[in-house]
Parts: sequence; C-alpha cells; structure tokens
Amino acid sequence: MEQPKWFERDFSQLADPRLLPSLLERLMGTPARLEEKLAAMPAEWLTARVEGTWTIQENAGHLADLEPLWLGRLEDIANGAAELRPTDLNNAATTQANHNAAPLAALLRSFRQQRMRAVQRLQEVDEEVLSRSALHPRMRTPMRPVDLFLFVAEHDDHHLARISALARHFAGSRAQAITSSSNSPA
Repeated sequence: MEQPKWFERDFSQLADPRLLPSLLERLMGTPARLEEKLAAMPAEWLTARVEGTWTIQENAGHLADLEPLWLGRLEDIANGAAELRPTDLNNAATTQANHNAAPLAALLRSFRQQRMRAVQRLQEVDEEVLSRSALHPRMRTPMRPVDLFLFVAEHDDHHLARISALARHFAGSRAQAITSSSNSPA
C-alpha cells in the first residue's frame, strides 16, 4: 500500500493535550529509529535514486533540515504570533544540500542534536504557552504546541515509512536479480 503524499494529509483535528508526554517520547525516539533503520541497510542503497525521488539519505537529511522550522514555529506560538512562519514548500534546502555527499553519521548526529534541542524547549514551555495557538500558513488550521509536534511526529513517520518503502524496493530488486541469475543457463 502506498502512503498519501505529505501535502495530501489533513491535520484539522486538535490533539489531546494530555498526550504530550507520549508525544515527547515519540519525538525523542525518532533519531534512534532512524539510526537503527539506516544501520541495517547496504551503503549503496543510501544514495541510490528511484524514479527521481529523494534518496534514503536525502530523506534522512530532510528531517534535520526541518528542525529549525519546528523550533521556530514553537517560538512563534510562545511569542504570541498569529500565524506560524511559512516553510519553503519546494524544499530547496534539502534539494540543494547535497546530503548524498555528506557522511551519514554527520547527518544523523545533526538530526539528533537538533531534535533534542526542540524537545528540551517543548518541555520548558509553561501551561499558558501550551494553550496558545497560531495559524498554520498552508493548512489555515490553528495549532497549539501539542498539535504542532504531533504534526512533526507524523512528518517523521512519513519519512521513515518512505525510507522503508525504498529499502523494500531495493530488496525486491536484489531478490529479483538473484532469482534471474540463478535461472540463467550455465
């Protein structure tokens, strides 16, 4: 089953603020899940492109690229902004970053460090800030910190699922190549 494109997702439902402790665990766990997933993959899969889409390593780099946006949006809410700062919907930062040329360990370290900074900041906000909201610029939906970071966690999982789909593609291609070579006449 193919997952919907990110921009097709709907986040109009408000999250239950009591879920914040579980959400924090999910957010803190994303770097470890990503690291574990990538550690098991053959190196040649990490930078191989499928049908013009981002590579596995570019998907990982994209997660790190967006961490300043998430933290900035939390600050927008904390500072009483009416609307969250916009993002570049073309993802130019990821496209231009050349993540395939970067050492994977550096990308993973950057993501982990930035994510822990965002989680720490989220843990520091008081009840008054947790009850504030600002309008999401694309979806025109109000988001409180818990809504914003549920959005972030879903975005994380979207890219982890994409990485898994790419890995399945490569594993299927490898299995097909092995089957083809074993069926060829000697």
